[in-house]
Amino acid sequence: MTLFSGAGVALVTPFSNGKVDFPKLAELIEWQISHDIDAIISCGTTGEASTLSDEEHIETVRYTINKVAGRVPVISGSGSNDTAHAIAMSQALQDVGVDGLLTVTPYYNKCTQEGLIKHYTAIADQIKIPMILYSVPGRTGVNISPSTVSVLCQHEHIAGIKEASGDMSQVVEIAKHVSDQFALYSGNDDMTVALLSMGGIGVISTTANIIPKQMHAMVKNYLDGHVEEACKMQLEMKSLIDAMFIEVNPIPVKAALHLMGKIEKEYRLPMCEPCEESLRKIERELTAYGVLPPYSCS
Repeated sequence: MTLFSGAGVALVTPFSNGKVDFPKLAELIEWQISHDIDAIISCGTTGEASTLSDEEHIETVRYTINKVAGRVPVISGSGSNDTAHAIAMSQALQDVGVDGLLTVTPYYNKCTQEGLIKHYTAIADQIKIPMILYSVPGRTGVNISPSTVSVLCQHEHIAGIKEASGDMSQVVEIAKHVSDQFALYSGNDDMTVALLSMGGIGVISTTANIIPKQMHAMVKNYLDGHVEEACKMQLEMKSLIDAMFIEVNPIPVKAALHLMGKIEKEYRLPMCEPCEESLRKIERELTAYGVLPPYSCS
């Protein structure tokens, strides 16, 4: 039931003139796969799903599945603060052939832990493919507690969790309550190796948009027992990771991809271009890490 181990990229959605730029999306997919990415997560937070219409969301995922053509798993965001909408989107994405779902906690209206159990159970009961819980309280205002995970992990269609609370004590507590069959994925790029040490099997990564090969290699090194090398890689990429979150995601990573010549620097409001100071920082860190050649640094 495990969807993947290794590094999955939370892929950006490129835009051009206000529409999804499918040719650029195809190029990003090919580049990711050629650089060893282990899974593609389409239309999640980094993919600006909250500003896509349902039709755009489904078509973007369908296009991604067709381009990937089974080479790696394709997982789609399907979360909502409306359980009925989350069920409808999850079923629609299942129908287009996605391998699994990444379902963020309800946001804005929030809910209790009991509400989370009922919300996720209602979705899982209506699908036939694996679902990954997504806990990112800094963004949604709702945390999935370890005790709630211990209940939800018993559902046959709930396969794992993307844990982005930033709280390693919570990760340890979750790891204590779940079986080896339940997948723990890091949702914080800078804590990937730490989470792997608690039994995690991978990361769903924003920074993998720009360094897929290195993200894959870091996780593979750890899982293959090369712990020192994985730790070294984690430390080496820390400054670059920090730059990818200097402003709210996905503002910095789309700016980085634009500097790399891979996409247009286009967002959907309320996302907008980074300030000049942030852009200079992003460019400096891309150059320092070797993603951009030295002469590109301003």
